Amino acid sequence: MELREIEIFLALAEELHFGRTADRLHVTPARVSQAIKKQERVIGAELFKRTSRNVQLTPIGKQLRDGLADGYRQIQEALAAAAAAGQGMIGELHIGYATAWCGNLIVAATDTFRTRHPDCQVHIYESPMLDPLGPLRDGSRDLQLIELPIDEPDIVNGPVLFSEPRALVVPADHPFAELETVSMEDLADAPLITITGQPQYFLDLHYPRRTPNGRRIPRGPSTTAWQEVLALVGAGKGVSPTSARAAQYYSRPDIVYVPFRDAPPVEYGLLWSATGNIPKVRAFVQTVLETAAVRTAAAGGGSAAPKSP
Repeated sequence: MELREIEIFLALAEELHFGRTADRLHVTPARVSQAIKKQERVIGAELFKRTSRNVQLTPIGKQLRDGLADGYRQIQEALAAAAAAGQGMIGELHIGYATAWCGNLIVAATDTFRTRHPDCQVHIYESPMLDPLGPLRDGSRDLQLIELPIDEPDIVNGPVLFSEPRALVVPADHPFAELETVSMEDLADAPLITITGQPQYFLDLHYPRRTPNGRRIPRGPSTTAWQEVLALVGAGKGVSPTSARAAQYYSRPDIVYVPFRDAPPVEYGLLWSATGNIPKVRAFVQTVLETAAVRTAAAGGGSAAPKSP
């Protein structure tokens, strides 16, 4: 009995309907009937009782079903494992993320990916603000979902997954805290708390030195950790720009998030090493794209839809 014939027999034993079995296996009902008749000739006994109203397994059919089911399952699992190995879908993936909302997307995508590729273990990490590209370069991360822009010759920029409005984190007792919105020009009127460890072009976009009208933006303290940024703002040492969504995850009684009315949005995208474009990385990127698209659709549009590489 050939593998395809076993598949047809087991499917009919489950469906007990020639039409449904044919649809499930993408064959014609005649093909199903021919396969079963051939099996019955080889065995020398009926496997199914057919009437105009129903199909039932005979006792010998039940015996054959029970004897074949486990073996067929093992064959399918072995074939799937071999296919996964051949496609590079085994081993481990190490995924980094920059913020809590990026982490939520990565976790959701990982759940889907693990279902599709159970032989590939996925590990998730929060990315450091200090040298976020280092883990990609030393091989300890395969992918990162972080804020853009990143323009490095050894790093591949994948798709932009979403963007978020920008806000300014200010001390709760600061005059800005009473405003409904702030302007980029307002940055000239308060020390700007910045971070270190990022490329200069990244810092120039997120922590500019001058306003759009050319006014100098004073510098406050600099740090390498997001919680330290919030602590410095809460202590009245200055203000700092961020995604407006941070207010949902990092609320404190000593700070206020005030939306910008004229700042560009914060974009988030996937990055990987130029030497790490392997099948399982590409498969995970596709899974994240699908997950982000579903979330965007569920939100009724919302943030920018993901764009394929």
